[in-house]
Formats: sequence, structure tokens, C-alpha cells
Amino acid sequence: MGLPSRPPCRVLIIGGGISGLAMACKLKRTFNLNDYCIYDRQSSLGGTWWANTYPGCAVDVPGFTYTFSFAPNPDFTRLFPSQEEILNYLSTVAIQHGVDRHFTGHTEWTGAVWQEKTQTWIVTLQDLNTGQSFTQECQILISAVGGIVNPHEFKMPGVEDFQGEIIHTARWRHDVDLTNKHVAVIGNGASAIQLVPAIADKAKSITQFMRTPHHIVPATNHDISPTWRAIFHHIPILLYLLRLFMLLYMETAFFQFQNTPNGKTRRQASSKASQEYVQNTAPEQYWDLLIPKYEFGCKRRLFDHTYLTTLHQTHKVTLTNDPITSLTQNSINTHSGSSHPVDIIILATGFTLTQYTTPLHGRNNLTRAQHWDIYGHKATFKTVAMHGFPNFFYVLGPNSGRLYTSTVGVIESAVDLILTTITPILNNEASKVEVKEESERLFDQQLHDAISGTVHGDGEGGCSSYFVDRDTGKNWFVYPWNSLQMWMSMYGGSGFGRRRDWGYGS
Repeated sequence: MGLPSRPPCRVLIIGGGISGLAMACKLKRTFNLNDYCIYDRQSSLGGTWWANTYPGCAVDVPGFTYTFSFAPNPDFTRLFPSQEEILNYLSTVAIQHGVDRHFTGHTEWTGAVWQEKTQTWIVTLQDLNTGQSFTQECQILISAVGGIVNPHEFKMPGVEDFQGEIIHTARWRHDVDLTNKHVAVIGNGASAIQLVPAIADKAKSITQFMRTPHHIVPATNHDISPTWRAIFHHIPILLYLLRLFMLLYMETAFFQFQNTPNGKTRRQASSKASQEYVQNTAPEQYWDLLIPKYEFGCKRRLFDHTYLTTLHQTHKVTLTNDPITSLTQNSINTHSGSSHPVDIIILATGFTLTQYTTPLHGRNNLTRAQHWDIYGHKATFKTVAMHGFPNFFYVLGPNSGRLYTSTVGVIESAVDLILTTITPILNNEASKVEVKEESERLFDQQLHDAISGTVHGDGEGGCSSYFVDRDTGKNWFVYPWNSLQMWMSMYGGSGFGRRRDWGYGS
């Protein structure tokens, strides 16, 4: 007996974060389409901004650049808005575009199979409240699943003996009181440097355990006064121009990632500026721990508001790279033989990237894994499509990552490409579309050739990074061209919009 099925929808979107929301809003704005549905494992729209509620959580690019082009926000109260402000913004946009009426939460995507006879996808989903699985048919399937979803599993000898709480930043426990507690923070990435200052006043002590340092750069979080917010409300062109100026300024960072004499000079200057900032701001005893030895840009840079100054609270905040060896009932033991008393452990250890593991079967039952085995690494056309998988698209697919600018612009670029590509289907001029094999193969070659000319190329930069797939040795994360090139390839006659890259059928 088969699984129960729900009524079909024309476009099915997996993921209720920024990517899924952008796709849904633009389907409505461009086609006035109401026949779509959107699913997420969380109970509400918002994606990572719904899931991450740890103290100090905030966006690390200016908030004006972290908005949709069609929905600017004049109401942010700080230059780098908090998680709460970002989530409120996304919720407002969703309600304004009616996306909330198409959303179903607590539902996980468990697989999809292409049906050549009907030229549709049969998607399998599971209601996480009841455990009941069901299927739903759709004409177009969109994967808007992000990578900041599943926390790394914490494995350590003695973890089962520890009697305190162990909390991941993405699974924050608001019922756990940190007041007068000995707190261990494991990790020193973007979440950790926001968290530590936010809890320093509450905790009795904080011991932060780190491994590899990051380049840290200053980012003053200015308040935006009610007067300026009123001006943005009444003169929206100013907000538009400010957003454009900020994006253009951020774009200048692109050149420092290139393996050119100019790029190397820029990286050296940025590395020196980061080092000087650390030496001028952090306690001298931590300089060696905080200053990287690898090239600037090899790993994600971190934007600091108050983290380095918080480290001056040496009576209660300790930073160490002494490796953890085991846990006891109420302490952490390290390689040097030290034992640190701990009541609560907070994991700021990142995520297991599982957004590409859901079973997906395309034409002739070809699986996603088999498709990528042909290339020897994750491969797509323009980050959004794969040959052999008709009517299936990624938003923020492999190699869509931009390390120096707002992710929202990248998301909108992908969504616009998808909308251009599926227009004949939504206009009933075709029933399926698939990228041609030669176009996908050419793009993949050009992509990795371009990556090899950057600090993110194979063996470049002198650091280990999650940008590089450990199984294949290929960079699966970085988009190596600048925003203008992305825009031109999207809308120009020589790029994304070329019909000759796509095969349509009825």
C-alpha cells in the first residue's frame, strides 16, 4: 500500500528561509502565481534566523544590504541588526506577499523521483509531529535548503558522564540560566564571537576553547536614530542609494581574493590591518592565538563589535587553544593536563552540511550522487540546475557562496535565473526544461579554472576550510566571479538567459 498523497501543486519549494521566501515572493510578483507550496522542518518561516536565537546573534553585513531589492526596510535600529530584527523583517515580507498562507512547518523532505510519463516530480515528505510520511506531486521542484541546519555532533570521551547542560548555538535553550555559572564555549567562529560578549556579564566564568584563528576585522555597530528611520520612510530613494553604495563598497573586496600581484598586495594589506586591530584591541597574552598564519581570505573573516574588548575581562574570560581530551561530571580536561570546572557547555562548532544528501532521482532513475560521480565532485550549471534532473532547481546551490557581500543578492540572482528559465512552463508553452549536458560541463570547467586563480584554489591560501570537499578535494562553495559578472551572466545575452543552454519539451 502506497503512502497517502496530498493535492498536487505547481511549484513545490523545500526550505522556508531567505531562499525559499525569495522564490515564493517572486513567483507571486512575477507571475501572480498562487499554486505553490513551501515546506520547512521548522515550525515557522525564517530559516537560520528562526533557528538561531543565541544571545548576541546578529547579521554580519550591514542590514540595508541584507534585504530583498523589492522590499527595503527603513526600520532597522542598528547597522548590523539583531536576529530578532531580521526575523521580524522576513516575517513582515512573508505576510505582505501572502507566503505564510502557503507554508507548512514541521515537515521534512525525504526524497523525490522524476516521473517521465507525467513530467512531474513525486516528492516524499514527513510530518515531524506525527511521523507520518506522504507524497505530493509538483511540476517544478525547488531546493531552497540551507547549510546552517544540522549542528555538528559533539563527540568526546566522558560526554555521557557530564552532568551539566550541553547546548548548541543553533538549538539555544532559553530555559537554561547562565547566571553565576562556569561556562565553556567551544569554537571561535562567527557565532562564538557574538555569543561571548553577550553572556560575559551573566556567567561567573567563561572558558573559550579554540583551534584555528580567523582574521578579525572591526565593525562598529552604529545605532540608527528614529530621525534617520523617519527620513528613510519618507524619502525611500535615500535608502535605495545607501543600499547601493554599501553593496558597491563591499564589492571592492572581491579583488583581494584573486591570485594576481594586485590581489596579493591587497591580501597582505588586509592581513596587516587585521593583525594591527587585534594587537590594538585584544590582550597581548592572546595575540598569538588570535593572529592567523595563513593568507587573508582563505577562511571566512570575522567582524568584531565587542569580542576582543571582552577578552580584557581576564578575571572571568579565558581563551585557550589547549585541545580538549575528555569530560568529567563537572569539568573539561585538556591535553596539557589542566582541568576546567564547567557547569554549562555551549557548542559554537558549526554545522554538518547535509543539504545535498536527500535522495533525488532524475531521468532514468539517475541519482544526484551518481550525477556528481560522473564529474568527481559537486557540479551544476550556474549553481542552479543539473543535467538529467528536469524541472529541478537549487537556490544557493553548490559554488554559490560569496564571502565578501550580502547573500541576499546571490539568492535573488539565482531566483531570477530560475524564473527566466521556467517562464515557458508557467506560460504553458512547455512542460519540462533541462540544462544541456555540454552547457553544464562547460560551466563546471570554467568555474574550477576561475577558482584556481583565487586564494580559494586547490592548495592555495595555506589553510583547511569547509569550502573544500574532503572527499573530492574540490572547492564546492565559492563562486569565483564578481557581482557584475554574475549579473551579466544572468541578464546578458552571453550568459544565464541563453535558451541554447536549455532543452524544453512538452
